[in-house]
Amino acid sequence: MTLFAARGPLGPEPAGRLSVDIPDDVVLIEPHPRRVQAIHQGRKVIDTERVLLVHRRNRPLTYAFPADEVAGIAGEPLPEAPDHLVVPWDAVDTWLEEGRRLVHYPPNPYHRVDCRPTTRHLRVEIAGSRLVDTRETIILFETALEPRLYVAPHLVRTDLLRRTETTSYCSYKGVATYWAAIIDDTTVEDVAWSYDDPPPESSPIEGYFSFDPSRVDMHAELPSSTGDRSTRHRVPPSSS
Repeated sequence: MTLFAARGPLGPEPAGRLSVDIPDDVVLIEPHPRRVQAIHQGRKVIDTERVLLVHRRNRPLTYAFPADEVAGIAGEPLPEAPDHLVVPWDAVDTWLEEGRRLVHYPPNPYHRVDCRPTTRHLRVEIAGSRLVDTRETIILFETALEPRLYVAPHLVRTDLLRRTETTSYCSYKGVATYWAAIIDDTTVEDVAWSYDDPPPESSPIEGYFSFDPSRVDMHAELPSSTGDRSTRHRVPPSSS
């Protein structure tokens, strides 16, 4: 996703600029020297290290495989490399890359997550109640995305939070658990999220909380390129 997503160099809102215009239909195809396996109905239909990664604008990152490496499952020829096939993600039951099970899309070699302990200030309030007010934070830098602050549970009014049924998945941070704030008669859904079992590159934020600025009153001290983020969110008298 990274090159062609969000603030990536070929994304819809690039952080930088190119010295020449790039066509909207540009495609990047590159070798991907990792072992990729696909399992369908209990058997391997792909097991190869001869993989191509295909990057397109406004499209998820995809694998392409030599036609002779795809056995017993349908694939579509890749116009830019006709001897290769693109297998739809949902055409198999399980995708593995170097033994790691994948969800939704291949991990991107250009995507990086960097978690750094910091003294950047984070203050979060809802309906007049303060959930967080600390300079003991971790800042998470993630390629093509704006940085975010995370905070340890002991610095959060977790007595005002309740786990919700909402979840999401990120190849670089894992499965997110979401939390609602319950303050007197007011309930605001999914104000925060946390990762119970992140992959190694994101392990410093294991169990830490980050907050949705669109759902809370928040001041977050962010790098000068993005500026301090202060938001005011009007909470109805009762949104439960």
